[in-house]
Amino acid sequence: MHLDRRLLLAGLTSALGLRAAKSQERPPEPAPHEAIRALPRSLPGADLQVIDLWPGDPPGGGSGPDPDGYRYVEGRSGDVTRVAKPCLLAMRPANPNGAAIIVAAGGGYQFIALGNEGVPVGRVLNAAGITVFLLVYRLPAEGWGAGPDAPRQDAQRALRLVRARGQEYGIDPARVGVLGFSAGGHLMGETAVGTASDLYAPVDEADAQPVRPTLAGLIYPVITMRKPFDRTATRRILVGDEVTPLEMKTYSVDLQVGPETPPTFLVQAIDDPVAVADHPLLMFSALRKARVPAELHLFEQGGHGFGLGAPGTPAAAWPGLFLAWIRLHGFLNR
Repeated sequence: MHLDRRLLLAGLTSALGLRAAKSQERPPEPAPHEAIRALPRSLPGADLQVIDLWPGDPPGGGSGPDPDGYRYVEGRSGDVTRVAKPCLLAMRPANPNGAAIIVAAGGGYQFIALGNEGVPVGRVLNAAGITVFLLVYRLPAEGWGAGPDAPRQDAQRALRLVRARGQEYGIDPARVGVLGFSAGGHLMGETAVGTASDLYAPVDEADAQPVRPTLAGLIYPVITMRKPFDRTATRRILVGDEVTPLEMKTYSVDLQVGPETPPTFLVQAIDDPVAVADHPLLMFSALRKARVPAELHLFEQGGHGFGLGAPGTPAAAWPGLFLAWIRLHGFLNR
């Protein structure tokens, strides 16, 4: 364990409402194993383990951010940036059913919203018996040689690693799905449609596993780089102001949909000012054209970044709809 692990887990405990020390003097940081044991206490019925994605340096080169590791966006609860070492945070359910979902929180590829779209969603999925892996992925603008492909490499590796360790976690390798929010929705969408392209050379036996997810959930996702729907931080971080035809195809999820794309579930609020409703509509149209099973839910209100949805609002219905949909596809009861 390194210092970055301590910072990551200590920040998450704060995001989940654990009391900070009242003293103005900063208390000593807990040893890594103590921090790992402390976090699950706030997650009833769950366990958590840090799993490094790569046995050595990530592919693609580059120096990455400051080696001191993870930092938290000031004033925002549980938003991680400066990801020096990508990893998975495993959340184990009390009654596992063999299904697993890798969750990628959003943040415009500038941070990762673990506090809003990671841990709370993991709790809901755990309650349904699903083993959850929160993906802490590299951010493209933090000095990685692979640039916009760095998070895609991490996502491909995550799918293979989860399958390779299926026996350890009681997971059926045929039931490993992905769920992404906003930019994390773009990342998981790219992962779902890009299964024909290996983005890195194999590093160990885990990379013999297939990279195609069983199904995909994309929640208020960024989908396209096409005008006039390209006014997002995701587009600016990934391709800049001018998009080449190759970049347009490579980073527009809808333009890569084909018969091998897994069944896909889409959620969006019509009043979303960031990833406007045209993003999931374009994706849904591409899925229908390719005859890929798909379900789309549009809510009148909700804005962007609503996570599980405010209690009592229509948008708060999506987790139940998602669970019903994956059950329909046999994901929970094979």
